[in-house]
Amino acid sequence: MEKLWKGRMQGALNDEAYDLNSSIKIDSVMFREDILGSIAHANMLGACGIITKAECATLVSELGKIKQELENGTLGIDFSAEDIHSFVEAELTKRLGDTGKKIHTARSRNDQVATDLKLYLRGKTQKIQSEISNLVRTLIVIAEEHIDTIMPGYTHLQRAQPITLAHHLLAYVSMFVRDYGRFTDCIARMNYCPLGSGALAGTTYTIDRKMTAKELGFTAPVPNSLDGVSDRDHCIELASTISILMMHLSRFGEEVIIWNTQEFGFIELSDAYSTGSSMMPQKKNPDIAELARSKAGRVFGNLSTLLAMMKALPLSYNKDMQEDKEAIFDSIDTALLCLPPFAGMLKTATFKKDKMLKAVENGFVNATDCADYLVKKGMAFRDAYKIAGQLVSHCVENQTTLETLPLGIFQQYSELFDVDVFKAIDLNTCVNKRNSEGGPSKQSVKAQLDLFKALIKTWN
Repeated sequence: MEKLWKGRMQGALNDEAYDLNSSIKIDSVMFREDILGSIAHANMLGACGIITKAECATLVSELGKIKQELENGTLGIDFSAEDIHSFVEAELTKRLGDTGKKIHTARSRNDQVATDLKLYLRGKTQKIQSEISNLVRTLIVIAEEHIDTIMPGYTHLQRAQPITLAHHLLAYVSMFVRDYGRFTDCIARMNYCPLGSGALAGTTYTIDRKMTAKELGFTAPVPNSLDGVSDRDHCIELASTISILMMHLSRFGEEVIIWNTQEFGFIELSDAYSTGSSMMPQKKNPDIAELARSKAGRVFGNLSTLLAMMKALPLSYNKDMQEDKEAIFDSIDTALLCLPPFAGMLKTATFKKDKMLKAVENGFVNATDCADYLVKKGMAFRDAYKIAGQLVSHCVENQTTLETLPLGIFQQYSELFDVDVFKAIDLNTCVNKRNSEGGPSKQSVKAQLDLFKALIKTWN
């Protein structure tokens, strides 16, 4: 296939150099975006009188046919082409001759590539948001079912204070809601059209950049032509946002892995989202959670690749920037690979209320409430803290719990203790009196649920 840039060049490109230079194996996924961009460009050329109305109609019609044939498989991509843009233009020229050659009037591959990439990333970002929405909705349903399911809250992976499973899950909902918002911000900033920037300095033709931007759903044209072809902030920002999302999935995956151990036993995963061992028949492995955890590192690496690629590039376009697609496409594909099964894993899991409650009862997570009881009776917190710690030590030595201690034992440590201490350190009381905004009480959790349900109604 003749190269689009064969003008001055007389000799053939070395085969190994061509393999290094070619990008069609990566960018061929953008064939729809490339054709839609070309259709918008043709419409603009026709409206501006740069090509005739008849030529415009012919180009638009044939581009539509090529898109349809690629989608239904009657036309295959020629992977000997340098890139998807060369392939589409060559196919168009093969069918239309000189009329097909006119599609590249007032356009460079530089602004064409930048436009295609933004269109592709915008669509994939919206798909990721759809999967985040599904995960958030799944978590909200589970949380509503477990408003009264008491479990330990942890710091340093040590049992700390009593919360509910709903409260715990809504912490992840908070994270994924922020992720959704970050993707919205990514779209808003990337949604400026490079088409018409030319190679770097625009064009001498009287074109209408606002027309192509509007037809392709962009907010407006990129205001500076140099920036239009050399900016890859949208790739880096999107890779960063995907990295944060995958970090959240990794954290959640780690908790599922821990909860799934026999030592914790807080959750049992469905067979549909677990695997067995080829050697040990008793095993049921949380592979979905483990893979989400591990694939986060892969996405982090892609972000580093993009930052390193761009860190010292002078304006405007440099061939280094061809490396953008493999990194960002892989990050997108990884996120879209992980999100649906992660939501399915949680949706089909069984949460073991009895195991969670037992962990709370044996964890002295009501020790702070015991201290607070004394403070409300007039004791200084530091003194109350010390007495509560001594009571915990007594319980550990005697293999018992605070809530089962006789009142007489309490009173050995302070005369302020009375029979009402048992209500104060009751686990349900401990949870539900933590009624500050954002806390684990039933009232507070219901308010959080209402907030998140109202928010996701605004999502597309």
